[in-house]
Amino acid sequence: MSVIVLTGGGTAGHSAPCIALIPDLKKIFDEVYYIGSKEGIEKNLVKKTGVTYFYVPTVKFERRLTLKNILIPAKLLSAVSAAKNLLKNLKPDVIFSKGGYVALPTVIAAKKLGVPVISHESDLSMGLANKIALKYSAKMLTAFEKTADGIQKAECVGIPLDKKLFCERDKAKILKKFGFEKGKKVLLITGGSQGSRAINEAFGGARDRLLKKYNVIHLCGKGKSSGVKAKGLYETEFAENMGEVFAACDLAVSRAGANTMFELAALCLPTLAIPLPKGNSRGDQVENAKYFKSKRLCEVLFEENLTPETLINSIERLQGEAAEISARLKKRDFTSANEKVLEILKVYAKEK
Repeated sequence: MSVIVLTGGGTAGHSAPCIALIPDLKKIFDEVYYIGSKEGIEKNLVKKTGVTYFYVPTVKFERRLTLKNILIPAKLLSAVSAAKNLLKNLKPDVIFSKGGYVALPTVIAAKKLGVPVISHESDLSMGLANKIALKYSAKMLTAFEKTADGIQKAECVGIPLDKKLFCERDKAKILKKFGFEKGKKVLLITGGSQGSRAINEAFGGARDRLLKKYNVIHLCGKGKSSGVKAKGLYETEFAENMGEVFAACDLAVSRAGANTMFELAALCLPTLAIPLPKGNSRGDQVENAKYFKSKRLCEVLFEENLTPETLINSIERLQGEAAEISARLKKRDFTSANEKVLEILKVYAKEK
């Protein structure tokens, strides 16, 4: 019996590519399992797929020197032991790790048990957990070519994406569902799975002016609803069906997480990226946005320059470049990662 274990979590970005692969993995492997954290965002996302979910203790690393870091070795040792016991019962042929601190105990345990680990890095610069996981992985897959440079066991494949996003849809019917009037382009405003206070506030100051020209879908994030009702505005905390949202839209304003940028690029949707500032993260979104901008595949507005006026001006600039950006996106391949990853997993599962 062939078995694969998926692991990764802490953010939607560390689990979405795993979930995108599940329908095809079920056709290839007899059993598909997922190991995450006890109450991570990945738990509910995975359960919707019908895949059996397990959790092990997790160890989060502090990037600055703190007293908490002193306890990390002991906590990690305990977490690896728990993961090792679980893997002995599951008996996987191969493990696919999407990174994040959630995945690390499982990755280390797998190496000790002789189970091949295929890790994946979505961002331009490798995260701390994946830098550690690299030592324990049989292969490191990357979204960007630059990330794989100089790493012997690395290969650039892109990012596995949810195939449901690319289904043919009746746009007229979707626009009617959102209650939008004809003749206006549709603008998506989103701050990611958690929402963005900065983007929401800038949009709030620009809302009335933007609604004169656009229909707007605003994904504001959990607990961040403005409560505003207006003609041409569809505001919700999150969307259950992102395929419909993307199909309705002509332009997007978004954070610059790698998964989101690859989804928007694969859909050839002209995007204004507003990356999460380096002070609020390790700077991965800034690097992602700069990369796409350097290839003339998006427009960028940095949060330190974000105001209602700069938001409106940047959207207008995006609208003026939209046709050219879409044309450039169509010439690039953002959709073949699923097949590449599946083939690699099959090879390593057979070699075990």
